[in-house]
This record gives sequence, C-alpha cells and structure tokens, in this order.
Amino acid sequence: MTENIQGFNTRAVHAGQEFEPRTGAVVPPLHFSSTYAQDGIGNLRAGYEYGRGGNPTRDALQEQLAALENGTHAYSFSSGLAAEDSLIRALAEPGDHIVLGNDAYGGTYRLISKVLGGWGIGNTPVDMSDHAALKAAIAANKTKLVWVETPSNPMMRISDIKAIAEITHAAGALLVVDNTFASPFLQQPLDLGADVVVHSTTKYIGGHSDVVGGAIVVKDPVLAEAIGFIQFAVGAVSGPMDAFLTTRGLKTLGVRMRTHSENAMAVALWLEKRPEVQAVHYPGLPTHPGHELAKAQMRDFGGMVSVQFTGGEDAARTVAEATRVFTLAESLGGIESLMNYPSEMTHASVKGTELAVPVNLLRLSVGIEDVEDLIADLEQAFAKL
Repeated sequence: MTENIQGFNTRAVHAGQEFEPRTGAVVPPLHFSSTYAQDGIGNLRAGYEYGRGGNPTRDALQEQLAALENGTHAYSFSSGLAAEDSLIRALAEPGDHIVLGNDAYGGTYRLISKVLGGWGIGNTPVDMSDHAALKAAIAANKTKLVWVETPSNPMMRISDIKAIAEITHAAGALLVVDNTFASPFLQQPLDLGADVVVHSTTKYIGGHSDVVGGAIVVKDPVLAEAIGFIQFAVGAVSGPMDAFLTTRGLKTLGVRMRTHSENAMAVALWLEKRPEVQAVHYPGLPTHPGHELAKAQMRDFGGMVSVQFTGGEDAARTVAEATRVFTLAESLGGIESLMNYPSEMTHASVKGTELAVPVNLLRLSVGIEDVEDLIADLEQAFAKL
C-alpha cells in the first residue's frame, strides 16, 4: 500500500505494516516462532521455513527500512557491526582493499583493521574531503569498497556523497555510506549515488536506547543477492522482539529527528559562545566547514554535537562527569541526552592511530527533552571548571 506514497512519515508508519487479516489487528503480531509447519516436503506456507532464513516481524522491518532509504532490499542484523561484517564478507574477499575515512567510528576501524585485516582485507584511511588523496588511495590499492561516514563520528565532518560516488564508480569500486548519524529522515545516500547504506539501528532508528541492531539497504539486485546469502548463511539476524522494537521506533523517526535537530542547534549555539570552548563541531553552524554541503544533501543537521575545551582533557572529563540531565554513557540517538568521552569510550580502539580522537573532546547526543533544561544542565557543569 506504500508504493505510491511519497511522504516520509507516512511511509514510516505504514511500510511493512499491513493489518493482520484474521483479526484486523492494526499492529501486526509479533512472530516468535523459530520454525514453520510445511504442508508437504518443500511446500511452505507464505515462504517461511526457519527463523534464521525468514521471520514475518523481521521482514516487516526490512520492508520499512527499504522504503525509507529509497532502496529495494533491506537486511536487518543483530548489531551495527554484525551488519558491517556481513556486508564486507558479502562484497569483498581476501586480497581486496577498503578506503575509509580517517575519522571513522572506532568500532568500524577495529573490525576492518583487526578482524578483517587478519582475513586478508587491506585498508587505507584518508581524509574524505581530499578527493585527490581519495583517488590516489583507490588507484594504488585497486580498492573494492570506499567507506564513508557523513556526518562522521565524532568529528562531525561532512563528505560529499555525490562527488565521492563519481570518484568511486570511475575506479570500478563500490561506495558504502554509514548513515547512522543522519538517519534516513535527514539523508538518503542511495539517491546521491551510494551503492550501499549501512546503519546501526541501535541509534536514531530504534531511538529509545532499548534495542541493539544493524541494517543494510541497497538498490542493486546483484548486491542484494550477495548480502541476502550472507545474512542467511552466517545468521547474525535480528530477533523478532528486536525487530518489533526497531519498527516501533522507526515509525516516529521523522518527528524525533526534527526535535533532536532543533535542540542540537540551540545547544551548539550556546556552546559556541562559551569561553571554555575551543571548538564546536556541528554542521548546522555557519562556521562549520561542511555547513553548505550539509545544507545541500541533508534535510536538517541532526542531534549530534561535539565540543573541544580550551582546558584540555581535564576540562572535558570534568564536564562529562558533572552533568545531571545528560547521562554519561556509550551510544547515541535515543530520546534522552547522552554525553560521551570518545577517547576513552567509543573510540578507545583507535588510540595511538591517525584516527585517534582529541582528548579534549566530548560528544553530545542531544535528546528531545526541553532544551532549556539541557542548557541549564550544561551551565551547572561548566561552573565546575
């Protein structure tokens, strides 16, 4: 019923969510079964055989994800890193090479360098805004995949998806865009030329800090077949309850992202005026080097803000441990505001590398609380400096 519906929020509510025909239940039932009765050997009811291969609740989520990213196929996994691992194993093999941003998420870099590196996958981190360096890295290594985060985690750099797609395709490689920070509501990389979109659905898509998951979305049927095979063969699928919670969160994504973005802008503007602050990294600020590009390829600027302190590491640690509304915790994208010290938390795995995060930096996941309370919380934390 969503094929001809253009509105994002309408698709978010209705894609994959047909009412249950037997009872008329508006919310589709949650299917926990691990196996399905067959009417004869190989004669399957509705195509379901075993829970790893297919589950109606997971299929509903996958239809919803594909609709919101303007893709044709989506695959739901047990975590964002499970999705990334499955994606690389589906599209690359030992001896292949990946170019990734030099400020990629620490977990992604750890997976590619420490885990898949031992499998024979090479990698080169580059500044994705330096297109000459990107071209050189691809050419020198016969690269199979180019991996981009935009906005990046946690430096909030903006990469030109359309331009990077052209460079990537000219070299015969595939472009993967991690769209976790933006979410499908703010940015749709497939429409800008990306071949694959990957998400940690734990973050904005789930949106309530109560479910872990990951997703891959594509348009190309050949890529879809390869990824679908790995999903089935390796089996890191999302369980029914995880899929149900993710679907429920996804239905309100557009509404939440508008408030996240509005609050983050207010917080960034407040931070920018503080003498204790060395730099604010938020693409909504006109001073951000990627501001105009973000305006062109995003609907709004999102809920993530990073801030560096003039007082160095001590100042960052003091503020991180002094807030009351912002909770010091891993992860991001939930309705509640979180604060993270990446150098020792989410990005500890890249310490000592060129991807290392400045020790005076905090990452703020700005929630949907009343923004006056968020700023008051920061005010009292800054008072301890």
